[in-house]
Amino acid sequence: MTGTGTKAAPVAERGRRLEPDQRRAQILSCAVRLFGERPYADVSTRDIAEAAGVARGLINHYFGTKRDLYIEAVRILVTIPAVAVEQLPVGDRATRIDASVTWFLDVVSRHSRSWLAAVDAGDPDVRRVLAEADEVAAQSILTAVGLADTGEHRAIMRAYCGLAKATAREWLERGALDRERSHAVLATTLTTLVRDIFR
Repeated sequence: MTGTGTKAAPVAERGRRLEPDQRRAQILSCAVRLFGERPYADVSTRDIAEAAGVARGLINHYFGTKRDLYIEAVRILVTIPAVAVEQLPVGDRATRIDASVTWFLDVVSRHSRSWLAAVDAGDPDVRRVLAEADEVAAQSILTAVGLADTGEHRAIMRAYCGLAKATAREWLERGALDRERSHAVLATTLTTLVRDIFR
């Protein structure tokens, strides 16, 4: 499904002293935005450095090559962070399902161009990152709804992740669904799976 909940600033503040982790996150945030706006080949490390307000050498320092930065940007964008599950509201299963779907739709809409570019990519390295993200998402959803992480449960959740991505595309790319209907599809399907399919 998806990962980053951080809003990318159009252009980073220049001259501001940041801790290394903050500076790295700032570069990643700008990379996510730029790779969503333009094809990979049309984005240079100079562009990213300028957007982040840093010297181009810092990108090499933190990430190595442009390719390495791109793969890391995709990973951050599509992988659900542990904190997302930890911050779900305490409540019954229906409340947690509703909050999980809301979180997912918030993130994909906030980073819609970058997210769509990532999930539609044919690059084999990106496909590998997406497959890893699906595994994390399956485990995260099982934790959120309070189910054991068995092989069968995880397989069903991977299938649900495919539905979630397809539903988001129908909303963000094709406009065939609005947000309300997308939320209803995902929340109702997950509720039905938990109630009627899982053992």
